[in-house]
Amino acid sequence: MPFPVAGSPYGANAANPSYSASGFIHEIWSGKLIEKFYASTVLSAISNTDYEGEIKNQGDKVKIRTKPTITINDYSADMSLALQRPSGNVIDLAIDQGKYFNTILDDVMDVQSDLNMLSMWSDDAAEQMKIVIDTAVLKGILGGADAKNKGATAGKISSSLNLGVTSTGPLAVTAAAAAGKVDILSLLLRLGQALDEQNIPETGRWVVLPTWAATLIKQSELRQAYLSGDGVSILRNGRLGMVDRFTIYTSNLLPTGVAGGMAAGEYAIYAGHAHGLTFASQVSKVETLRSEMTFGTVLRGLQVYGYKVIDGTAIAQAIVTVG
Repeated sequence: MPFPVAGSPYGANAANPSYSASGFIHEIWSGKLIEKFYASTVLSAISNTDYEGEIKNQGDKVKIRTKPTITINDYSADMSLALQRPSGNVIDLAIDQGKYFNTILDDVMDVQSDLNMLSMWSDDAAEQMKIVIDTAVLKGILGGADAKNKGATAGKISSSLNLGVTSTGPLAVTAAAAAGKVDILSLLLRLGQALDEQNIPETGRWVVLPTWAATLIKQSELRQAYLSGDGVSILRNGRLGMVDRFTIYTSNLLPTGVAGGMAAGEYAIYAGHAHGLTFASQVSKVETLRSEMTFGTVLRGLQVYGYKVIDGTAIAQAIVTVG
């Protein structure tokens, strides 16, 4: 084994007291790494990438044309017909976000290590990149839902669905109904009704919950099979599955508290359809190159991306606290 140098995985031995006093004592480094766990990411499941190909071809911005709404009029004999020239809105999707990493593996570290350091770093960087981007997007879409899909008077038709308001009226959510509190199933049903009143398709719906809210679902008495979309209750089979047509996702990356743009102790819960949120990455690159400043190999990566709520009617938002 080469003589350990400062900065190597075997430690610095400038004075080398153990070597001079008692001779070389070989250190054995385990070939096994402690498993590293990562926060669950949900962006790929709740968004669409319909415009990614166009962005890669056209540059850093794509104009997305939306369907116009055709007006239906009453007709009677001998009347003159009113003409409509349909035009839809144009939405700009900009690729204006970027994240990168830049690391170096010194040659002496590479030689003295029995692990493939660059491969290990690359794997970890990919996971960290997903976590950082998920966190940014989930915070960035806060407030992006249609006005009738959030707040204390949600519901395009009924205006009677309280989905919580930050600071002044968040919903205190519990496993079972209680005075002044909302049980988790009622909250999910309210989110589902808000989307129903916007005529959002029932298939492909999702909801993202903080982990404590997902635990409330498991603690609740889901005895009706229609709630879970299964032949038996969630309590019997132990699987979270689907609730009221929603595929349930849990994430620790949802915005929360002051750092998330809300009051302390508050959490955002999102529900919707992939049609509502689009995500696209224009540049996703990982490369290695020799360092010009020292003896080592540089591993660096870049991801340039953009996201946008292109249809707020397909996104619903609740502001909640732990009840």
